[in-house]
Amino acid sequence: MYLLFILCFLHAWKKGVGSVAYLLGGLGFGLLLEYVNVMSSAGYKYGQFLVMLGHAPDNIPVWIGAGWGVIIYTSRLISDSRGLSIWAAAAFDALLALSIDLSMDVVAYRLHMWHWDWQGMHSPELALTGQWFGIPYGNFFGWLCVVFFYSLFARFLEKVSKTNIWRAITPLFSILISQVVLWLMLFPVSDWLKLTFNIASKEKLIFLLVLFPIMSIIGFRKRRDLQYPALPSITWLVPAWFHLYFFCWLFIGGFSAENKWMTFWCVVNLLTGIAIHWWLHLRKPKLISEL
Repeated sequence: MYLLFILCFLHAWKKGVGSVAYLLGGLGFGLLLEYVNVMSSAGYKYGQFLVMLGHAPDNIPVWIGAGWGVIIYTSRLISDSRGLSIWAAAAFDALLALSIDLSMDVVAYRLHMWHWDWQGMHSPELALTGQWFGIPYGNFFGWLCVVFFYSLFARFLEKVSKTNIWRAITPLFSILISQVVLWLMLFPVSDWLKLTFNIASKEKLIFLLVLFPIMSIIGFRKRRDLQYPALPSITWLVPAWFHLYFFCWLFIGGFSAENKWMTFWCVVNLLTGIAIHWWLHLRKPKLISEL
């Protein structure tokens, strides 16, 4: 994970201060989110790794922040290269990130990289079967919101000024604004939806899984430049590592025999990821003259 982060950092360094700041902002945002969630008893704890932040058992591995950073950074490289509008690009970034998390979480959880406290949620019998094979739906809803808001606000703020100083501090303001919006989304708004309309995490996740693809499709249909540039290798290396590492552990760890539907959806998610990145990386772009 640290090697992937170094590779992304070297790429960002060549692009300039804005790219470096965005990558480091993703690292910082990921660490802050995870630390606040663990400290506030959000329902999970991390296993112990070589480099940890905080004090056990409420500490977090630093590599988890690096993971947030590389996923957010490479997702934006892809959406930026396709000339999407700000809203469509943020939605597409979130979907690219979720495609990694859907399979990663169920395997990483079983490898004890982190532990969901189903007993604390008064449902110990659902430890491996509840919601998305032991992963609360709210986790995926949170992934979509985190990536979407950070990507969205960073892009809006970057339009205010083009100076290097402003580009360097833009991610900090993006993090602060995103934290406020996330708090509103995950607590007051969620509580109101639950009490008023009985809308829980599953329904909110489904809503975003309908909304974000629609926003992305509209963005691709209206993209400004059909002669898009070739993507750097890190934009396929990062998702490939996540997908293949955890997919291999699905079988090495014997988890594939645990639940046939879990294995089925992990296979589907891997094939979907391959199809998405084939379309993004290998498909020849349409030229304007061909339309």
